[in-house]
Amino acid sequence: MNWKEKFGISGSTLKFLAIITMFIDHAGATFVRALARQPYIRTSTESLALLNNIYSVMRDIGRLAFPIFCFLLVEGFLHTRDVKKYASRMFLFALISEIPFDFALKPSWFYPGKQNVYFTLLIGLLVLWGITICQGRIVIQLLVMIAGLLAATVLKTDYSYKGVFLIEVLYLLRFSKLYQCLGGAAAISWELPAPAAFLPVYFYNGKRGLSLKYFFYWFYPAHLVLLGILTKYVLPAFA
Repeated sequence: MNWKEKFGISGSTLKFLAIITMFIDHAGATFVRALARQPYIRTSTESLALLNNIYSVMRDIGRLAFPIFCFLLVEGFLHTRDVKKYASRMFLFALISEIPFDFALKPSWFYPGKQNVYFTLLIGLLVLWGITICQGRIVIQLLVMIAGLLAATVLKTDYSYKGVFLIEVLYLLRFSKLYQCLGGAAAISWELPAPAAFLPVYFYNGKRGLSLKYFFYWFYPAHLVLLGILTKYVLPAFA
């Protein structure tokens, strides 16, 4: 047993890290931002400056979530017994999460100008599936990868083509954890401090850990609904 297997980080631990940092990010983007816009806060220079600093720190922490989710998607694809069922489940939760995503983070509950991150992950998953189906046909595989980038751009998914590109890089470099982490960090380097997410990823021990599959799926839409209610109804009532 090597040191990673004994002391490393399990898949469920990475998932908890991802959803915690995601929650912090979205709490900053919704509740803290709305709080900073309240009239009684804006009249106080000190309070406004403090909230703006808190907001910036929370958004920075949140940058760690997406790269971890992308890595876990690649791992899930490599180990799933049924890719079709995996993709169907991803598509279902993409649909379920769209209204909560718009409700919490966009001007209205229906906002076609941006789609939630499940759609980005789904496109990435379909690209990986297509690559394996076209094994040995490099030109077609390349076209599948380009099609994934274009699909994310046209559909205006969260992280857009850059998110799908990160998934592609992590899959192509899957045979070396070091190269995978370095390549992933380079692919997401446009959004600092996101590359730091690959520090815990490097210590992944290959074990699934706790089996809480549907908890992680449901957490995304559930926390968005909660933050949307707090931001748009509870905060104004107290203000």
